[in-house]
Amino acid sequence: MRLLVLGGTAWLGSQLVQTALAQGHQVTCVARGSTIPEGAELVRLDRDQADALHTLGTARWDAVLDVSRQPGHVRRAARYLEPYARHYLFISSGNVYRDLSVAGTTEKAPLLPPLEADIMQSMEDYGSAKVACEEAILDQFTEQRATILRAGLIAGPADPTDRTSYWPTRMLDPHRRTPAIVPDALEQDVSMIDVRDLAAWAIDLLETQTSGIYNAAGERHSFAEHLRVARSMAEHAPALCRAPETWLHEHGVQQWAGARSLPLWLTENHMQGMNAMDNSLAVAAGLCTRPLQETLRDAATERLARLASDPWRSGLQPHEEQELIAALATTRPVG
Repeated sequence: MRLLVLGGTAWLGSQLVQTALAQGHQVTCVARGSTIPEGAELVRLDRDQADALHTLGTARWDAVLDVSRQPGHVRRAARYLEPYARHYLFISSGNVYRDLSVAGTTEKAPLLPPLEADIMQSMEDYGSAKVACEEAILDQFTEQRATILRAGLIAGPADPTDRTSYWPTRMLDPHRRTPAIVPDALEQDVSMIDVRDLAAWAIDLLETQTSGIYNAAGERHSFAEHLRVARSMAEHAPALCRAPETWLHEHGVQQWAGARSLPLWLTENHMQGMNAMDNSLAVAAGLCTRPLQETLRDAATERLARLASDPWRSGLQPHEEQELIAALATTRPVG
């Protein structure tokens, strides 16, 4: 196939390009950056410019792959490329759903209102922006020529957020043998899809000309099981120091991701279902996911290799964790 990837320089886009090239497809990347996987063609364009894609002329494509979060980018791309592309595959997000407070959200669940603006100004608009992107594609390509993958949490080697690499790396880090502080919420669901599995499935869907809307989510595990798998890979796994959720908030520990956080921990009830979307349609359409241990092992191996030179983007720094454990020890025993 002749594929046009709108992006291709960042984590997911690069994985899509690598996977397509490995399958023998011809890939052209449209991006502002200059670093793309070897073997792909680069067309340097800035999609913020209204007529940027006109540079492509009337070239024909078997499919377009797009990961954008900006409605203006997608509206212009879908409108311009519709006469020249047979199919459009878009990586959306589970954040498009209006209600993620319960487990088992299906593709039929109500969506957020679409963002009217072309530019998403903050992450608060992320879900609505992705809804607007989906609508733009369906308006131009219809459901017969479009594939929309509503991704759950994406995991694996080189995760730029460190959300999914923090726990296995923390358990395997030979320089952190002290107890690991964890939220006392181990019954919560955790679900992630390996970036390599998502990319492989996306290319498979294009090869089989499969259209439709799918929740691209991984298998559900409890937080306790997630930590058990992460600890099982370490020869000398650290003990777990469970801290009450309210206590963590009082001590400035954030949920989900970012600085001074405990990644994957969710305390907002309206978001609990993000880690428990129904992926049965995706599995029926060929989604195959690797074992959790493989994803965590590979993520940790890659992260450990650059730990000394690349600071954590999510999680607790060693000194932060030690301060918290010391404070917690005054109210309850460690263990």
